[in-house]
Amino acid sequence: MNRTIDIEKEDSSLSHIKYQKAKDGLFKIAVILFSFITISMVFLIIGTLLVKGYRQINWAFFTQVAPDTFTAMMAKVSGQVIPGGIANGILGSLYLVGIASVLSIPIGILIGVYLSENSQKKYASLIRDIADILQGVPSIVIVLIAYIWIVVPITKSYSVLAGGVALAIMMLPLIVRSTEESLKMVPDTLKEAAIALGTPYYKVIWRVLIPSAFSGLVSGILLSVSRVLGETAPLMLATLGNPNINWNITKPGSAVPLLIWQFYNDPNMVDLIWSSTIFLMGFVLLLNLISKWIEAKRKK
Repeated sequence: MNRTIDIEKEDSSLSHIKYQKAKDGLFKIAVILFSFITISMVFLIIGTLLVKGYRQINWAFFTQVAPDTFTAMMAKVSGQVIPGGIANGILGSLYLVGIASVLSIPIGILIGVYLSENSQKKYASLIRDIADILQGVPSIVIVLIAYIWIVVPITKSYSVLAGGVALAIMMLPLIVRSTEESLKMVPDTLKEAAIALGTPYYKVIWRVLIPSAFSGLVSGILLSVSRVLGETAPLMLATLGNPNINWNITKPGSAVPLLIWQFYNDPNMVDLIWSSTIFLMGFVLLLNLISKWIEAKRKK
């Protein structure tokens, strides 16, 4: 009788093991299937962009400004590559990001240092909460702030400065939080050793903490730049756009996302949408890869 019970228990245990293995196998298949679907969508998007946009990628694409509608129409009718490029958008994007970086990086690092060194204070908790909320604010709301601060009282019109301020506000919370988290990973013994040697507190921060967390700071800055490079709404309502290359900070400027929007509204410029998107996507991908490389090097 006992032997029969033991055999039944053994059979039940084997059945349970087989059932668990079957469930694990089905789950593994489901994970692989959905991962493949997700990856295939990414490759489908990239493939579509490359197939439709590779013809426009040439030297003129990077060195000349966008053509007018008539020129693009004549090229399209004759089956030729649309002349011109997006040099005004490329230089405009770099100009805008440069202004935004000059405004946001020093302020963001200083605030991040304060939060790291005074993490338990109520004022620090309030700043941290504001930074977290600011990350979730829609870009259209942020550009209204830039419009009220810059366009109306200072430049009196759409300008590169207004667009740079809007992008700086968007970059700031990410820089603040990444700086704080990077500094938290620096061992306290480094700071204690520097203070024990009689080093002034500001030099401890400038010469010890920031260099030790430098790779993390750079990674956060690159990620913040990647985030704002593709923004269109802030630039539409603050920078407006410019068919030429403009270096005047108080005048309207161009950017790659703005050019993509303009090409979309002109049926003769559709071919330039794909090539411009390839450039923008590739540039953002490059920044993300650099930030990942820096992060991996920091962990090692």
